[in-house]
Amino acid sequence: MSPLTDSFGRRHTTLRLGLTERCNLRCVYCMPAEGVPLTPTRQMLSTDEIERLARVLAEVGVDKIRLTGGEPLVRKDAVEVAERLGRLGLRSLALTTNGLLLEDRLPDLRAAGLTDLTLSLDTLRADRFEAVTRRPGLDRVLSALDAALRLGYRIDGPRSLKVNVVALRGVNEDEAVDFADWAAREPIEVRFIEVMPFDGNGWDRSELVPYAETRARIEDVHGPLDALDDGPHSTARTFSRPGWRGRVGFVASMTVPFCAGCNRLRVTADGALKVCLFGAREVSLRDAMRGGATDADLLELVRRSLAGKARAHAGMDVLAATENRPMITIGG
Repeated sequence: MSPLTDSFGRRHTTLRLGLTERCNLRCVYCMPAEGVPLTPTRQMLSTDEIERLARVLAEVGVDKIRLTGGEPLVRKDAVEVAERLGRLGLRSLALTTNGLLLEDRLPDLRAAGLTDLTLSLDTLRADRFEAVTRRPGLDRVLSALDAALRLGYRIDGPRSLKVNVVALRGVNEDEAVDFADWAAREPIEVRFIEVMPFDGNGWDRSELVPYAETRARIEDVHGPLDALDDGPHSTARTFSRPGWRGRVGFVASMTVPFCAGCNRLRVTADGALKVCLFGAREVSLRDAMRGGATDADLLELVRRSLAGKARAHAGMDVLAATENRPMITIGG
């Protein structure tokens, strides 16, 4: 069967798959302070439906699947999902997590075939952690990171380890060097992410810390960063320094978009296909499956959606005024 290609010739080989809308944190850029209405459990994708979608897409060239949330490990059968997807012969099975529930489950996830691990951690200071997430737990996240390193997740091995840091003006931009110091000491990739506008997160341009500013802060202390070879589909520009064990990356979705190399599909926890993170248009693969769609029918829905995918997302101010989902119900 032919690969999943849009009208601009971009071949789609990566799926970001939401396992749940629920989360044990309340991060300010992801969830409104008052929370969000949660989709009833019966309307979420079942384990069998997740496996079916993954299999159908893998058969047409999707070779990387990233499990997201909400917080994916809040889902009780998250390890079973990983086990099933781990049998599909993927090039990469990845997980993005806040780390609070990770340490006890990581050995089983590793055995299931988890190849790439990303932890979300926006600060190394306990008071700021609680301000950003509206919950305690920094010590548990750091302990989970140590456990991941012990289990062989590191950038210089077969299982990668990344830390995502959302840069927030007036909150944590002064910790850029602290995180870079960490990347210099440990074989991890620290990725600084520009804060993005989504429903309910109160995004304002004044909160944005541009990639160039964060990079300059690091270079003022460590000297010029050496650019690494990221490949055409990378979401991050990565850099290192002689003598560093790790590296830093910058996900500049707002100031330096990377739409030209986009190879990603998203399926939310309730089964909605989104061909662009910032696009409001979506189609329910869940409803199609429950309505009796064949595998060929599902692929046709995906191909039709890709045919309408834009060349690039709109500018940040337009996005801020565009109706979309809250980030927590899209999947990180």
